[in-house]
Amino acid sequence: MADFDTASIVAGLRSVRQQWRESQKRSLEPGGRELPSRDALNQIIESLKGALFPMRLGPPDLQQESEDFYTGHTLEEALHALLAQVRLELRYVARHLNESDDVLDTRALAVTRAFAASLPTIRTLLDSDVLAAFQGDPAARSVDEVLLCYPGILAMIHHRLAHRLYELGLPLLARIVAELAHGQTGIDIHPGASIGSGFFIDHGTGVVIGETAVIGERVRLYQTVTLGAKRFPTDADGNLQKGLPRHPILEDDVVIYAGATVLGRVTIGRGATIGGNVWVTHDVKPGAHITQAVSRHESGAEPVSV
Repeated sequence: MADFDTASIVAGLRSVRQQWRESQKRSLEPGGRELPSRDALNQIIESLKGALFPMRLGPPDLQQESEDFYTGHTLEEALHALLAQVRLELRYVARHLNESDDVLDTRALAVTRAFAASLPTIRTLLDSDVLAAFQGDPAARSVDEVLLCYPGILAMIHHRLAHRLYELGLPLLARIVAELAHGQTGIDIHPGASIGSGFFIDHGTGVVIGETAVIGERVRLYQTVTLGAKRFPTDADGNLQKGLPRHPILEDDVVIYAGATVLGRVTIGRGATIGGNVWVTHDVKPGAHITQAVSRHESGAEPVSV
């Protein structure tokens, strides 16, 4: 049998870990994991998908008469598993605050219950997203095809769940849930982004939506659209200032075509259309149609040829 000298490699890795923890002024609590698990969250989200859409995303042998039983059983398992991950994030954040485990456990349970109570509302929002995709894509044969096949819908299932976690003060769990969809679809939606009902991402690959973006109802985006930040303000020491509103606001019924880039805290007015490959860094008036050939005077935006 080949000898890989694993004992010395293990010792070397232990030394590197210790150096990292000392440099970050972190001490590992004995007895268990410090951070939430990506694998555990993936299993939880898969279970929640089944509970939200039992007859389409649930087990293949599920019968309709067993739908409620399956949903209840699946939710019980998924929410208990989520509670464990919530505890990990809350303990990680509070590790220097000297809060008791009892206080953190009480908060974790309250947060998980609030998340669970949101699931019917999340299902209603997702139904509106599915319907928007079906109505907005002539290639869609049914709402079932949309739910089963469209990457934009998969991304929105994750986003609706992740955004609620983000609202409840669990940004790490939310980000992991969002990145699971990002890895599968190529659609990058920060869980902090606020998105109204009836949202449709057509094709989807390469779409980027930043943390502080605000999107109204019945908005449609195509592939490789970016809703990003124009600049990153820093403090007196040169450190990035986090959490400031820096991404676009899209009012209701906006359409943005493939390859367009909208940067900064600008407002795209209700019913406006942004053409493909347009670069927008100024407000756009309601109902405007922006293409590369439209002047800033006509549109309220500054077109740039790409």
